[in-house]
Amino acid sequence: MYDELYVAWRLEMENGVLCTLPPDFYTRVAEYLHRIKEEDKMQDKKTVRTNLLEREMANATRMTQELLSIRYRKLLKILVSGHKVPTSSLTDEEKELCNGVLPSAESYKKFIAGIMEGHIVRREVHIAPVSEPPVVHVRLTLRFLKPVPSIIGSDMKSYGPFQVEDVASVPIENAKILIKQGLAKAIEVQ
Repeated sequence: MYDELYVAWRLEMENGVLCTLPPDFYTRVAEYLHRIKEEDKMQDKKTVRTNLLEREMANATRMTQELLSIRYRKLLKILVSGHKVPTSSLTDEEKELCNGVLPSAESYKKFIAGIMEGHIVRREVHIAPVSEPPVVHVRLTLRFLKPVPSIIGSDMKSYGPFQVEDVASVPIENAKILIKQGLAKAIEVQ
């Protein structure tokens, strides 16, 4: 899986267009990252194998974050420009996300067209009842020790870029990775 992730990351970095990923790509990446974490827990901490696993995990995590960030920006660019999203290039998760964003993008285009024609468009807002409780993302405040490019958090929001000595609150899942990689340090806010 590492090789497949590397190829996908490299292609996405080198191309200005959205590259094609298999529909189950992110599912397999998540399983791969989980497998590495579990295998690392089982190893003696002073072995070469453990060192290699930790390095593999750091590289795979960085590539995954950058891949997600780049694809997110490319998808937004396509949606904002009004072009059709090439669904054959998307993973299952990206298709689902685009289905939620596409109606908003189309409504915004209609809004702009109405303004340009001299019409004021007023719409009533209907709030649908919430069927399930909102997901709460626990956050941790960090002080950055090294420059870090923008990342996509576990809550699918964009964070950064960060410079040395910047302080920011990020989802705890991402914070743990940044701390483990020596890029940031947790701070207590009083």
